[in-house]
Amino acid sequence: MNLEEVSRAIFATDLANRIRGALAGADGGEDVWIVGGAVRDAALGREVGDIDLATGGDPEPVAKAIADGLGGHSFELSAEFPTWRIADRDGRWQVDVATLRGASIEADLMLRDFTVGAMAVGLEDGSALDPSGGMEDLAKGVIRIAGPDSFSDDPLRLMRAARLAAQFGWQIDPATVQSGLESASRADEPAGERILGELCRLMASRDPVAGLASMEGLGLFEVLFPEISGMRGVVQGPNHHLDVYGHTIEVLEGVLRIESELERFVGGNAGEVAALLQEPLADGVSRSTGLRLAALFHDCAKPVTRKEKDGFISFRGHDREGAEAVLSVFSRLKSSRRLAGYVADLTRYHLILGFLVPERPLSRRQVYEYLKRTDPYPVDVTLLTVADRLAARGTSSIAGREMIAGHLELASEMVSEALRWGRLGPPEPFLAGDDLASRLGIDPGPDLGRVIEELSAARFAGEIDSASDAVEWARRFLKSA
Repeated sequence: MNLEEVSRAIFATDLANRIRGALAGADGGEDVWIVGGAVRDAALGREVGDIDLATGGDPEPVAKAIADGLGGHSFELSAEFPTWRIADRDGRWQVDVATLRGASIEADLMLRDFTVGAMAVGLEDGSALDPSGGMEDLAKGVIRIAGPDSFSDDPLRLMRAARLAAQFGWQIDPATVQSGLESASRADEPAGERILGELCRLMASRDPVAGLASMEGLGLFEVLFPEISGMRGVVQGPNHHLDVYGHTIEVLEGVLRIESELERFVGGNAGEVAALLQEPLADGVSRSTGLRLAALFHDCAKPVTRKEKDGFISFRGHDREGAEAVLSVFSRLKSSRRLAGYVADLTRYHLILGFLVPERPLSRRQVYEYLKRTDPYPVDVTLLTVADRLAARGTSSIAGREMIAGHLELASEMVSEALRWGRLGPPEPFLAGDDLASRLGIDPGPDLGRVIEELSAARFAGEIDSASDAVEWARRFLKSA
């Protein structure tokens, strides 16, 4: 595709044409340009979604004209770098309008991050500009900075380079890598939520493993995530064939494999699990992306819990301490409590199912305890354990084929139980708490709470099936307590 074809592709979209119509005849309309991702996506033959505009004048009247013409609402996004946003009232589209950062559109483009995003199309006449060779780099699949100060102007672009590698499968130009290494010490300067946003987009992309490799190549782990860089070279015991970092990457690859082969791992529940993984979680990410993040961080405490005695290597407590480390990392990134709690919970509980494999077939009580403990994410925890088990290919018996097969079989069964648990919720104890307390002659308090929990477990296990059974069971329970 050439520049003329790119221009035609953009104006074949409804949104671009509606913007053009809204600004027709407006003062300064000839100075408005479509820039950035919309031009790149058009050049790639991808669907053009949200649109960024650059104008040589004040962005406010441009934004208000678009809002009036398209029926959206406009508001100032940044006063420091004059930018306005227009959003559809139903959330279907979004347009950002910013003032040129240079004396001309050409100068503005050279101040952008990468050549593949440093192209523009004039809104009025459709003329296209590519001053840094972005079209050629798109054709080659190369990520190259648009100017020598790209990373120093905004260190978040270091993460963005890795994210583009993950998203599109592109390679970072060697000179850009060198420039990135020289700026890597400043990678933690952007606000935590901006870093989190790029990390989440990277992990949600088609090849997060490539994105992580690019992060490592740019020296970003040491600055942004020392918890990850510290995994390098941490030797594990005979259960594993790789160091902690290599194992972590294989666990992530296992999650991706499970996502793409759900029927193999969860059988007839594949459709329901697929829908669950696409559910929104928090901070704009799905549960699928959350699961990938958990794969990345689940063993982050192994370096600090490693012990070796008489040739035996252990990481006792790395699940518990890992959960605390995750909360610290995500606090640093200013994430929501829900996202932090999700990744921490999966980290905290990722070992439980493996300990149950030798005890198969499990009793109904054991199933209940697992579901109760991992609630509200028993499916997600279980899928992470599968990926973790697939990545443990050492020489010990626990890493043998029989144990792996047993784990996968138990996991599939547990996913079925967890989905049913999600649909129906924990079983009720047949009687409301006040009624139960009255029949037992006890006051509301800790004893009643323990009784209710016991009756819930007993009902799940099929040990009681009526209110009268529940009362008798509760009396025996209190007497034996």
